[in-house]
This record gives sequence, C-alpha cells and structure tokens, in this order.
Amino acid sequence: MENTAIDFKGHFNDCVQTLETYIMFQIKQRTLELTDELTAKGRKPIALSMGAPVDMVPQFAIDTLKNCLDEPSIHTYSTPKGEKYFLNAVSERMKTRFGVDINPNSEVFSLIGSKEGIANLIRELINPNSEIKNKDIILVPDPGYASYGEMVKASGGLAFGLPLTKENNYMPDLELVLEQLKKDGLNPNKIKALVINYPNNPLGATADAEYLQKCVDFCIKHQIILISDNAYSEIYFDEKDRPISALQMKNAKDVTVEFHSFSKPYAMTGWRIGWVCGNSQIISMFGKLKSTIDTGIFKALQLTAAKLLNSKEGNEYIKEANKKLKIKIDNFVKGLKELGWQGIETPKATFYLWIKIPPRYNEDAKKFCTDLLEKSGIVAVPGDAFGTNGKGYVRLSVVASNEALNTVIERMKQDGHRYN
Repeated sequence: MENTAIDFKGHFNDCVQTLETYIMFQIKQRTLELTDELTAKGRKPIALSMGAPVDMVPQFAIDTLKNCLDEPSIHTYSTPKGEKYFLNAVSERMKTRFGVDINPNSEVFSLIGSKEGIANLIRELINPNSEIKNKDIILVPDPGYASYGEMVKASGGLAFGLPLTKENNYMPDLELVLEQLKKDGLNPNKIKALVINYPNNPLGATADAEYLQKCVDFCIKHQIILISDNAYSEIYFDEKDRPISALQMKNAKDVTVEFHSFSKPYAMTGWRIGWVCGNSQIISMFGKLKSTIDTGIFKALQLTAAKLLNSKEGNEYIKEANKKLKIKIDNFVKGLKELGWQGIETPKATFYLWIKIPPRYNEDAKKFCTDLLEKSGIVAVPGDAFGTNGKGYVRLSVVASNEALNTVIERMKQDGHRYN
C-alpha cells in the first residue's frame, strides 16, 4: 500500500522548529523509561526535579469547591479578565500582604497559571525577526526559569541573560548588563522588557528593596517593561526574610506588572490559576490577546481561589507548609554535608537547593544527574538547563516526603555519590 504520510514539520514557523522540549518533560520521559529497571533493583525513582509541592491542597479549598458546584451559573463561560469576586480578592490580597493598591477594574487580570501569562505577554511584546541583530530583546535571569528563554525564542525574539552569580549576590548590575549587550553588537533600543524572579528559581535567592528599586528605576530610565515573576513570594522561613513585591517600589506602576500563582503556596499546581497585576496600560494590552485565546477560568475555581486568598485557613496553610518545608530542607542539607558537601547556601525562600557537583565530573552536571538517575533512581536537574551560569551545578527540589528524602541520602551513601 502506498505511503501517503506527510511531514508537516515544515509547516510550523521557524521559531517553533528551534524549540527544545521543556527540560522537566525530557527528564520525566527518561525516568519513565528506566522506572521498571530501577524498581527491580530497589531504586524506584524519587523525584527531586519538578518544582511542584506534593502536599495536599488546603481542605478549605476542597470544601469550598464542592459547595459551590451546585450554584446556578457556576458552569457557564467566565471572562478572560476574571470574575469580579476574583479580581476584588486579588486587590485585597495585594493590599494586605504587600501594602500595594491595585484597582480591580483596570490593574489585574486572571491567568491560567502564571506560566501561561508570562508566555502570552512576551508573545505580545515581540515582533518576530530572523536576523539576530534585529530581534526584539527580553532580558532574563541566568540562571533562571528554563521556560523564559524558550518563551522568547518561540516568539521570535532574543533572550539576553542577566548573570546571577555569588559574586554579585545574585543581583546583577543592570547597567553593566546593558554595556555587555552593546559590546555584543546588539541594539539596546530593541529591549522590550526585563524579567526578574525573586525569590528565584533555581537559586532560591531573594532580592532586597534597594535592588528592586534599581530595577524599577532602570526600566523607567530606558523605557522598558519590568516583568516581575513573584510565584514564590509565600514560600519563606523567617518573617524578617519575607519576600516583597516589586510593586512596592516608588513609581513601580509606571513600568511594572507582577505575576502571582496559587500553585506554589497552596500546592494547587493542577488547578491552573493565577493573576497578573500592575500597570493598567500593559494589563489592558495583555487582555486584548487573551480575549482571542480563552474564555476565562472555570468560575468554581475562581470563586474557591477568591475565598482562599484572604482566608484565615489559607494563611495558616502557608504558615504550616513553610514550617514543614524548613525541617525538610535542614535535614536534607545535614545529609548532604555528611556526604562531603560543605558551604551549601540554604535558601531564605523557595524549596530549591542549588549545589555544586562533585569535582570529578569536571563541571559536567548532565553526567552527574545521569549517574544519580541510572545508578540510584534519584531525579535531579542539571544547572545548565537554567542558563550558562548554571554550569557545574545541580538543582534539587526538596518537595518529596521526609521518608523519601532520607532514602535519597541513604542511596547516595550506598552508591558512592559523595562530593569528594
């Protein structure tokens, strides 16, 4: 029989054809391929890869969702912007948590998760161009969330890295970055936005008010948009280290939009709900594209999220989750130190550990992660996946159960995964 299969890859735009499958899905696929083999030898995979809490969502959210499902119009179309009760709840939360005044009518928009929102905003900002020197530019953290660069690439733009290093305390001098961009032959007038992510994935690093003000001032001076990804703002371990909002800075709303999520603080990763707030013009323009893409989040999820956001139960859940997480991290760091890792910088926020790989691997983090997986069933992410400054590092997401984390340390001891 004649083969009539058609190769449609060429039908897709050049930007999409250059994309890599998201690193977490690559790792998950390889883990699935090895699961039976690893399980048979007593090394069933333990994931320290995905940045996803594994705790149960708040009981308050479950009960609220169940109770609202019988409401008359809860199953009809919503609106991309979000229901009034959700927008009002966000406005109240931004005021009580950060002291920021947000107009629910013009300065907030609902999201199907913050990842979707950031991707769509970047898509709106970039005019695709095939010539490197003519591409619109988005400044992104390096190391940084792996999807930022791919979002920019998919939109036909150029992601230019901000070097987050121990030497600059993970808060790079933005004017020096601009000078480097010029030295590389790029046009600073093509910069559309600066992306910041504090607390940071993968580093767990935080930024102080002085630095966030510098970010705002830089964007005002150069007339670019400040995109603040604040997904980890509620995961912290000491009140004195409580993360702040870029929107708290002077004149921030002149240039800033900030993204928030329910996924990390409430373990609601599958619910896919979040919000963006800030500069009203940017929010309005963002909404134009969103109105052509989706018809809003399920109303029952919005109503539940709205009630959770400012509830005593929601705040208590965050508090208790952070207490449990701190114990996990402290115990895990203790185990790593017993294996020879010294000077580990335990994070002030997030559930990530960013550690150097053993010297014998010659900074080949991918090889180290491959050995962890194939020998011991430990799933980790090589630092290179987060940018060029991630070379020689590995990110460990400390979200597994205490039992599983203890097992990881025991396997590393038994299988020879020591630092020296």
